[in-house]
Amino acid sequence: MLIKVKVIPNSAKNEIIEHTANFMKVKIAANPEKGKANKELIKFLADYFHISKSAITIKSGNQSRNKTIEVRR
Repeated sequence: MLIKVKVIPNSAKNEIIEHTANFMKVKIAANPEKGKANKELIKFLADYFHISKSAITIKSGNQSRNKTIEVRR
């Protein structure tokens, strides 16, 4: 399953603020330096979907706020 994700880094806490069938807007507490926000995003989404971190891949937008995430179940 592919999901478009808009990430808002440097937030007070990790949370989903908008979620539809193919789009999510996610606040992440980590800063975007050195991939910290991406790692935190993968960990947060893995917990949210109750799957392992290895089942989530950033397909595009690795250095952008707008990402395409692949979730394998």
